[in-house]
Amino acid sequence: MELRNRIFYTLKPFIPRFMQLFLRRKLVQYQVERCKDVWPIDEGAAVAPAGWTGWPDGKRFALVLTHDVDTARGFERCLALADVEERLGFRSSFNFVPLRYAICEDVLTTLRGRGFEIGVHGLYHDGKDYESRDVFLERAKKINLYLKKWECTGYRAPCMLHKLDWFHDLHIEYDASTFDTDPFEPNSCGARTIFPFIVTGEGAKHRYVEMPYTMPQDFTLFILMRERNIDVWRRKLEGVARHGGVVLMDTHPDYMNLNGRACGREEYPAGFYEQILRHIQDAYQGQFWHVLPRDLARYWVRTARDTHRDARAQRMLVPENQMGSAAQNNRMITPEGGSRP
Repeated sequence: MELRNRIFYTLKPFIPRFMQLFLRRKLVQYQVERCKDVWPIDEGAAVAPAGWTGWPDGKRFALVLTHDVDTARGFERCLALADVEERLGFRSSFNFVPLRYAICEDVLTTLRGRGFEIGVHGLYHDGKDYESRDVFLERAKKINLYLKKWECTGYRAPCMLHKLDWFHDLHIEYDASTFDTDPFEPNSCGARTIFPFIVTGEGAKHRYVEMPYTMPQDFTLFILMRERNIDVWRRKLEGVARHGGVVLMDTHPDYMNLNGRACGREEYPAGFYEQILRHIQDAYQGQFWHVLPRDLARYWVRTARDTHRDARAQRMLVPENQMGSAAQNNRMITPEGGSRP
């Protein structure tokens, strides 16, 4: 898997964008039938952690909205997207790539002032973070500088390419680079849970909360699969809500058409996003805890500490891929903080 990704990201700058999309769409068409038993819903991901007592005020499920801002075009649309959410009574986090495009600090200040959260989304978004341990450590130093500068507590890796053990070198309270099930990602290893969990390295003092996204990404649905409605989102929302997990969305202003004009080749109507937010409001009024990711992370740590749950009671094995037939990963992650070889 790592070799394949390394080859792809080496060749990617030389492949025209239309060809990249064509190839990815063909791959998705091939994968979707093979993965129908685990996508968009993996029933094996619905098991609650041992000792779980529920969300604040008896809410049925938690709702977390996040955005990855991959390009300069996406950055230009952030405030317009924030307007949509604020009008409907929602808040979200925006994750930025500091060395890929120019970032106006006034925009970050405005978002924070309006109750939104800021996060870091890698440095370059070039797929080369894991070429070696030294490369990652050098980049981690710079990422930590931006975490401090922007007063961030959260991170999400570009393209969800993650090495959870390595993320202990980041000064974070949470990471959101995994997913419950998403066979279409370059690193298709799913966490297989719709709940957060704590990652603690062997012998490491630092630990952080891992928060898998549980709703299919907008790019996958509307750009690669060319869906023309929010039926998949609605179906997955119902599944996560039924089991009381976290409905965690990862969308991209880069691909949202927010001006009402005809959509470009890599755009979808922002109305789709507004539709799912309105559906959540209408269908689940009073049933969900809407929270920023940093606050969810702090709640999860506090809950794990206060309930004194035994991390050894329930271990969540992380498979190599979404098919469930490959050998298990060589490490275990426990919901409450055991990372074991």
